[in-house]
Amino acid sequence: MQLSNKFDAYLRLARMDRPIGTLLLLWPCLMALLLAAGGMPDIKVLIIFVIGVVVMRACGCIINDYADRNLDAHVDRTKSRPLASGEVSVKEALTLFVILGLLAFSLVLMLNPLVVQLSVVGILLTIIYPFTKRFTNMPQMFLGVVWSWSIPMAYAAQTGTVPVEAWWLFAANWCWTVAYDTMYAMVDRDDDLKVGIKSTAILFGRFDRQIIGLFQLAALGCFIMAGVSADRGLLFGLGIITFIGFSAYQQKLIFGRERAPCFKAFLNNNWAGLALFIGLSGDYLIK
Repeated sequence: MQLSNKFDAYLRLARMDRPIGTLLLLWPCLMALLLAAGGMPDIKVLIIFVIGVVVMRACGCIINDYADRNLDAHVDRTKSRPLASGEVSVKEALTLFVILGLLAFSLVLMLNPLVVQLSVVGILLTIIYPFTKRFTNMPQMFLGVVWSWSIPMAYAAQTGTVPVEAWWLFAANWCWTVAYDTMYAMVDRDDDLKVGIKSTAILFGRFDRQIIGLFQLAALGCFIMAGVSADRGLLFGLGIITFIGFSAYQQKLIFGRERAPCFKAFLNNNWAGLALFIGLSGDYLIK
């Protein structure tokens, strides 16, 4: 394989061609930094976390594809992934994972000891998550923890502590992640049933839309509590209202449980997260 083709395969293995996961990680992380700093995060901390989000999302994708390498070939959406198709070897994938993991760890070493301790938990959660699909019907709930772990890390980096306010944001993002990743799992539900992959889309069954709605409502309530704890005002409230609108639109998309609209609903969550971030940023600008 030509060097350029191999490099392209590495980029696709790390999902650099599909930034949706990075963005869904980034919005709550940036919100946590804003809230922890009272509006303007330390520039060094901000740069470290933005790079860290990109690198750790890549790590998560690589270890996920390693865990699913023998199953992805049987799923329409994943059969062309570099590990499943043989473009990248297991050794190459694990080597890239270690290199990126060390890069991420070197970044947090520039921060305080609490962040370093939390980062060790974060990498362990990242490694464990892909294998939860083998023994639990609720891997999305575990992913919610993984996807939210940057929040206490951001507070720890900015303030040296993890206050109650941080856990409201953590809870909000956990609920939101379960909701949108269940939409994502609805896309693969038929294939997952065939190959034995477990998911909340399968667990919730015919009540999937209703339970997703409950998680969206719970996320909304926790986002509001995080804002109240930080004494946020009108523009953050407008961000919350926009988030409600996007959530309603996503419910409309998943109503028929068809693959393409469910995937579109999942992708739409990027705009919901962006709306919350813009609302919070604007709120700090005017107060």
